[in-house]
Amino acid sequence: MSAGAIVVWEILGTAALILLGNGVVANHVLRKNNGHQAGFLFINFGWAFAVFTGASIAAPSGAHLNPAVTLGLAIADKTPWGNVPFYFIGQMVGAILGAVLCWAAYKLQFDDHPEPENTLGIFSTAPQIPNTAWNLVTEIIGTFVLVAWILLSPTYATADGGTPNFGNSALGYAGVSFVVLVIGTSLGGPTGYAINPARDLGPRIAYAFLLPIKNKANANWGYSWIPVVGPLVGGALAALLYLAVHNLT
Repeated sequence: MSAGAIVVWEILGTAALILLGNGVVANHVLRKNNGHQAGFLFINFGWAFAVFTGASIAAPSGAHLNPAVTLGLAIADKTPWGNVPFYFIGQMVGAILGAVLCWAAYKLQFDDHPEPENTLGIFSTAPQIPNTAWNLVTEIIGTFVLVAWILLSPTYATADGGTPNFGNSALGYAGVSFVVLVIGTSLGGPTGYAINPARDLGPRIAYAFLLPIKNKANANWGYSWIPVVGPLVGGALAALLYLAVHNLT
């Protein structure tokens, strides 16, 4: 696949991911919405199926949608290193675009919201208990689970006698959505489970520089590096585990 095609498909898929993922949080947070105060489980389900939607759209590029996934696949020798920058570009542009589209869909609710200074959480994550080291550990662990599942889960194979074993490939991108759902419900409480640098940084940039939300707060740049570095480390560690296990077989 050409570099341009990778960028386009990753933009489209990541934009859909962020539009729907940020959208479910907006539906929960902003008043005068049918989903107002629907709860954390509501948000987790929305994000999980946002992953399914975005990944399905971006299938031609392999549906990375996440720099941590791209890095893990490159380390595991499943994605050429020369393609990595084009995945990153598409993911970041798509994430910014998706955040802008989310704001446009909820423009009237943003205008009506009585606490505009508390709207950053619609777009980007923040820890419940700020602690640099442990917030980083939480993001590393969550992303490690995601990328390890992608690399280690069984795919289609033919057993002795020609019996097909479809493994998790029969689930398609729904399988990844289930993993994101359980990461959110199990590990998402401490930091909001970014587990994706583009998912957090792209909307944070859009919030800070593009979205005309009156009286909004700052973008909490002091925390912003954690949901970038943590997922990248988690993805790399998952790839190293894959290589270690693969070398044993």
